[in-house]
Amino acid sequence: GDSKVYERILDYNKIIEALALPKGLPDTNPYRSSPSDVTTRFDQVFWFGDFNFRLSKDRADVETIMKRTLGGDMSPLLEHDQLSKQMKDASIFKGFQEPPVHFFPTYKFDIGCDNYDSTSKQRTPSYTDRVLFRSRQTNDIRVLKYNSCSSIKTSDHRPVIGVFQVKLRPGRDKSKAMFFPFTIFSCVLVSIPLCGGLFDRSLYLEGIKRRMTARELKRKEAISSQSSSTICTIS
Repeated sequence: GDSKVYERILDYNKIIEALALPKGLPDTNPYRSSPSDVTTRFDQVFWFGDFNFRLSKDRADVETIMKRTLGGDMSPLLEHDQLSKQMKDASIFKGFQEPPVHFFPTYKFDIGCDNYDSTSKQRTPSYTDRVLFRSRQTNDIRVLKYNSCSSIKTSDHRPVIGVFQVKLRPGRDKSKAMFFPFTIFSCVLVSIPLCGGLFDRSLYLEGIKRRMTARELKRKEAISSQSSSTICTIS
């Protein structure tokens, strides 16, 4: 129901804390939602799914607004959108944005037709299904399409589709470089663009392979250290 905003924020926080993503990457993003938010360590992040936030308005009022909606302007509906409000207050999805919404609420329909919930619960039409994105660099993500699939009626939700153009930036290899100025030895850490700033798939795959190999070696070492023990005998 539309009264469970707090519970949905808790769900978001639980998911963030449970994400099995690499936590050793440097956190250089300006978004500081919480120390446990590993998503701040990535250049581009997409969140999509049924977030279950509702419109905080009576169904009759929502239906009246929908009848008055012209030209795809959904702002009168989105004024009552719980997710938009929580994002604006930075209590959830900090730094994320959503493409402009030009489609009607995607929940809840009677299966197989275009009627919103006709059961005794009479749920208020809402934007439960969303696609959000965040980019480290401005304009690295461009929205090409964001719409609902009104022709697919096999669920009580209408599917939402998002098409994006994403700019991929090359990774950087932290390497040690040796210098010998005035016969004084020095060693500095330099950041070198992989493949001279061009994306190379073979190099990318090789990097993944090496990381997996290193991770497997560490795992075997950990298992080996745990299995070794000293046996004491008492005579």
